[in-house]
Amino acid sequence: MITTRTATDGMAQPAFFKPPPSSTLAEIAASTGAQLIDASRGAQRMTGLASLDQAGPAHLTFFDNHKYAAQLAATKAGACLVNPRFEASVPPHVAVLRSAAPFRAFVKIAREFHADVLRPQSWFDNETIAASAVIHPTAHLEDAIVVDPLAVIGPGAEIGTGSVIGSGAVIGPGVRIGRNCNVGAGTTIQAALIGNNVLIHPGCHIGQDGYGFIFFGSEGHVKVPQTGRVLIQNDVEIGAGTTIDRGSLRDTVIGEGTKIDNQVQIGHNVTIGRRCLLAAQIGLAGSLTIGDNVALGAKCGINNHLHIGDGAQVSAMSAVKDDIPPNGRWGGHFAKPTKQWFREIVAVERLVRDGAPNAGSAASDPKDRGA
Repeated sequence: MITTRTATDGMAQPAFFKPPPSSTLAEIAASTGAQLIDASRGAQRMTGLASLDQAGPAHLTFFDNHKYAAQLAATKAGACLVNPRFEASVPPHVAVLRSAAPFRAFVKIAREFHADVLRPQSWFDNETIAASAVIHPTAHLEDAIVVDPLAVIGPGAEIGTGSVIGSGAVIGPGVRIGRNCNVGAGTTIQAALIGNNVLIHPGCHIGQDGYGFIFFGSEGHVKVPQTGRVLIQNDVEIGAGTTIDRGSLRDTVIGEGTKIDNQVQIGHNVTIGRRCLLAAQIGLAGSLTIGDNVALGAKCGINNHLHIGDGAQVSAMSAVKDDIPPNGRWGGHFAKPTKQWFREIVAVERLVRDGAPNAGSAASDPKDRGA
């Protein structure tokens, strides 16, 4: 039985990440480009980052949304990054770091303070190849690669220097993984070529055959051979539990710099452009083409053989059955331009509120019609 104990029980809460370095407000201002309003506080040290409601005197926080004004008024933080228009609302005990984009500045300093969490390392403090890893003699691994316990690397696989292969990951025959990549624990990869600086979180499955069947009468549904590949370009991040099917006749492609959330399903022959953002639980049907800089909200479903133009945005939980033009803003079920969608929602709400014509007549009641 596992019990949770607190510091008052004599056991401190575990810290899963390295503590950030102690930094002065003057150093933080220089790093973020913010202006420290009271220069006399430049030597004051911050030892961590926190939200407004959890910050203490040694914490840096930020404020850029009036919705959290009450938390700002009550905060115990030592310093706050804040937009000039909210500056007067900061309590006097909190040092003000003026910034036109407080959250951006906060993220910049957070990336400096916690650089170790941006790219996962071995879960076992492993700096080389674990003794229990299984590596085929024909696989080629460059220098400075970490392979955690029980990982399996198949024949002819190639992995670039600086990459980390997590425990229990399986890298199939002929798979190529570039330099400075991370493959999370329990991930399986086959029939794939992967670029540099790609981050694959635990439990992903990449390169399995796509969902392709044809009905052959009395023979039932017969599988269509899936002989394509998965091509993942540089600087892609893939969230935990995501699945990417290999192509059937052409390749499934994930473009450079694209960021994919957890539990996304990408079907065979899908092409996703550069710098796209895909939120959790999206389902992309086969042979779909998505342009560059596209943003898809969580739980979108997009039909096969469609084209989503560059810069398009689709609202969460939308069902897309038609092509979307470049820079289109679509949403709904079925998805349509958001302005039209919103007008229809307002019209329906007005009908419900005000009542449709003759809604009160006797004929409108099914019981009065003998139903």
